[in-house]
Formats: sequence, structure tokens, C-alpha cells
Amino acid sequence: MSLESEFQAVCPCCQSTLIIDANLRRVVGHEDATRADRPELSDAQRILADEAARRESIFQQSVAAERTRGDALSKRFEEALRQARTEPITKPTRDFDLD
Repeated sequence: MSLESEFQAVCPCCQSTLIIDANLRRVVGHEDATRADRPELSDAQRILADEAARRESIFQQSVAAERTRGDALSKRFEEALRQARTEPITKPTRDFDLD
């Protein structure tokens, strides 16, 4: 039931229909637009299973990256230690010494 003071307008962003009352100068109702990519309720279990599998995959990747991270840090430490042993020991230059 619509009054004479009410009219409908389509939202340019989401394509939903807005019911506007001209006397009140406000939106008094709306109807959501049907989306083409809206999932069906019958697909809910499959969607949840897919998301769970995706999360598990990302977790396994982070676990594998964390395992190899320790090896990479160890290699970098050994390389820096080897380089420190070969460099001569020098006294650092301070700003105070330059005057």
C-alpha cells in the first residue's frame, strides 16, 4: 500500500528499490535487489567446506614457511659469523674523534 506522497527510486549503487515519502522527506522502506551471485542455501555446506579447506591450506603453508624460516636464519647467522671472523677488528670511529 503506497500513499500519494510516496514514490519509488532505484539506488544507483546497489540497484535496490527505495520507497521515499515526499512529505516526510525520508526513506520509509526499501526492497533489496536480487543478486546474480547470491549463494543458494543448498550450497551452504559445500561453501563452508571449501572455506575450511582454504583456511587449512593457508595454515599449512604458514607452518611450512615457519619451519624453513629457522633454517634460513641459521644459514644467515653462520654466514655473518664467518664474515665477522675474517674481517679485521678495528676501533669504531666516533663523532667526537673527528673534531
